[in-house]
Amino acid sequence: MENKYNLRSPAVKRLMKEAAELRDPTEHYHAQPLEDNLFEWHFSVRGPPDSDFDGGVYHGRIILPPEYPMKPPSIILLTPNGRFEVGKKICLSISGHHPETWQPSWSIRTALIAIIGFMPTKGEGAIGSLDYTPEERRALAKKSQDFCCETCGCSMRTALLTPTSDSKPSQEDREAKELARQINFKAESSTASKASLSQPAVAAAAVVAAASETPASTQDEAASTFSNQEEPSEVQTGQAEADQPPGEQVTLMAPSNRPLSPRQRRAQQNQQPRRAAFHTFPAATRPPPEAGHTGSAVLIVVLTLALAALIFRRIYLASEYKFDYEL
Repeated sequence: MENKYNLRSPAVKRLMKEAAELRDPTEHYHAQPLEDNLFEWHFSVRGPPDSDFDGGVYHGRIILPPEYPMKPPSIILLTPNGRFEVGKKICLSISGHHPETWQPSWSIRTALIAIIGFMPTKGEGAIGSLDYTPEERRALAKKSQDFCCETCGCSMRTALLTPTSDSKPSQEDREAKELARQINFKAESSTASKASLSQPAVAAAAVVAAASETPASTQDEAASTFSNQEEPSEVQTGQAEADQPPGEQVTLMAPSNRPLSPRQRRAQQNQQPRRAAFHTFPAATRPPPEAGHTGSAVLIVVLTLALAALIFRRIYLASEYKFDYEL
């Protein structure tokens, strides 16, 4: 495999190092790359104790991008478990569905321990999540021991070491568990913030929907109720409006020390004449076409006569000047 990849690649260096660190299985997890593909790993994890997955061993795939560890891997479960869908990329804060939460300091060991920590949590509609009953999950945990991967040939009965009471976690396991706790905490806090943000939006949408479904008469009654109940005089005024003929107008008078009710305001607005939205200007009066032509002809004649007078005067002055010069 070393001759197949560029050993200068940061991703190849990182994966070769992690493969050496995870070569030996532990009581809780084990992962190794395929013989012909360094960027596809198969893993096995033991179900968390004191949960619905206690006693189960679950197998899955980890597909790593060429930009690893700068980009997160994709995680796929192959064993039916009741928490994650089989054969589908699951949505976790350490998976490819959330590259914004991934950190290059996390590793495959961190992802395995985080998967174990995420199993008892609620799916809450996330991609690839399931919410089976506890009885179904316990039944699937027992059946998981019989699973055998057709690709890597790993059997769940021999994939992990048998847990013992005196086993102690290694330093790498303690560091990975601490990172996994941080990942779980971030996931829970982000879920809580989304829920808190969605509650006001849901409440506002419910108010808008209720307002849109409420009839106009009901809204009018609500408005009149909130603006104090109408006085008896207002009721009599409304009855007078109903008794008047359509052509006549009714003038509503309210006490000076009391505000107008919504019904009175609407009646006053209906009585007031509506003003035009724009001002209409009278069209400019244009002279008839014949009058325009006549005026133009008169103006031309006057100008022609004035020009002729100026020419004759010029000739006369020139001839008089010549006569005086000869004398």
